[in-house]
Amino acid sequence: IMKTIIERPSYSRRVTPFIGTNLIKVFTGQRRVGKSYLMLQVMESLRQAGTHIIHIDKEKYEFDFIKSHVDLMDYIEQHKKEQNALFIDEIQDIDSFEKALRSLYNDPAFDIYITGSNATMLSGELATYLSGRYVEIRVHALSYAEFLVFHQQTDTAESFTAYLQFGGLPNLIHLPLQASVVYDYLKNVYNTILVKDIIKRNQVRNVYFLENLVNHVADNIGSIVSSKRISDYLRSQKLPISNNTVYDYLGFLENSFFITKVNRATIQGRKVFEIHQKYYFEDIGLRNAIVGYRPNDIHKLLENVVHNHLVINEYAVTIGVDGVNEIDFVAEKNGEKLYVQVCYLLQDPSTVEREFGNLLHIPDQYPKYVVSMDSFISPNTYRGIKHLTVRAFLLEIH
Repeated sequence: IMKTIIERPSYSRRVTPFIGTNLIKVFTGQRRVGKSYLMLQVMESLRQAGTHIIHIDKEKYEFDFIKSHVDLMDYIEQHKKEQNALFIDEIQDIDSFEKALRSLYNDPAFDIYITGSNATMLSGELATYLSGRYVEIRVHALSYAEFLVFHQQTDTAESFTAYLQFGGLPNLIHLPLQASVVYDYLKNVYNTILVKDIIKRNQVRNVYFLENLVNHVADNIGSIVSSKRISDYLRSQKLPISNNTVYDYLGFLENSFFITKVNRATIQGRKVFEIHQKYYFEDIGLRNAIVGYRPNDIHKLLENVVHNHLVINEYAVTIGVDGVNEIDFVAEKNGEKLYVQVCYLLQDPSTVEREFGNLLHIPDQYPKYVVSMDSFISPNTYRGIKHLTVRAFLLEIH
C-alpha cells in the first residue's frame, strides 16, 4: 500500500541530481526522522518511470533472513532484471554490507539507495570500502516550517508551543497532539533507539549508567557538558565510572544521531576547544518524553530548536568564544557567517546589555541576531543587531 507521503522539498532537491547516477545515495539520520519516506518518494517516481525496483527493509520481519552480505547478494541475484533501482533500509543491520555494495557499485545495472541510523557506518565501513563513491543526505526531524505543513497549522503561539513540546518526528501526524498519547509513542521510539542503535550495536553493559547519562544531557541542554564533570558527579553518587567510559557512551549517543555535539571555538575560528562541549537533541520531543516538558526549561528548549534549525539548513555550527564572552551559535555556510544569541525574554536592561553586548564586541560585518520569545518586538534592531522572535527566526532564516 502506498503510504501518505508529504513532500519535503529541501531533501528532494538534494537527492534529485543524483538519481540514476552511479553514486550510492545514503540517507542518514536518527530512527523515525523520515529517511524511509524520502526513499519511498524516489522509489515511486522511478517505479512510475518503469524502472525495476528491489526493496529490502531490514525493519520488516520478512527480511530477517538477510543477515550478511552473502544473503544480500543471493537475494538480489534472484530478483534482479536488466536495469534495477536497489533500495535497502537500515543497512547497518546486515553484516559486511559494504562488501556487497562494492560489488554492486561496479555493476552498471544498479542504481543504489540506502538508509542507515548510525554515523560509524559512514566513517568506518563505507569510507573504507567506498571512499568517494557515495553521497550522504543527512535527514533531520521536521523543522518548524515543515511541522506546520505536516500538521496543517498556521504559525501561532499555540502551534509553536506544540512544536516545542512534541518535537518534529513526522509520524506524529497520525496521532492526536496530546501529551499522554504523544509521549507514549516517543518513549517507544526512545527505547528502540536505545536498544537497537546503542546497546546492541555497541554491546553496552552498563545500561543503568547509559540511561542516567541521557537524563543528565537532557537536563543540561545548552550547558557545558564535560566527561570529567559527569564522572566526578557519578563518583560522588558512589557510581565509579571512568572518564573514558563517559566519553565512549556520549559517542554512542552521538553516533545514533540521537544527540549532537557542538564544539566551542574562538570567534575567529582559529582554535577549537576539544573539551567542554555542549549537546543538543536531534528531536526536542524525545528529550521531553525522557525528562518531562517543564515550563522553566523553556530557555534550553529554545536554544535546542534554534540549533536544530541552523543544522537543518546545513550550517556548520560552533559556540563562539571571545575572551570571557560566549556567543550561543556561530553558524557558517558557503563562506558566510551568522551570529545568534538565544534568550527567553528581554525583560530588563541588564538582559538587553548582556545579549546584545556580546555581539557588539564582534568586529566583523556578518549578520548578528538576538532571538527571543518576546511576542512583540520594537524596535527590531539595537545598534545594528537584529532582534527577531524565535518563530520569525525559524521561518525566515535559511
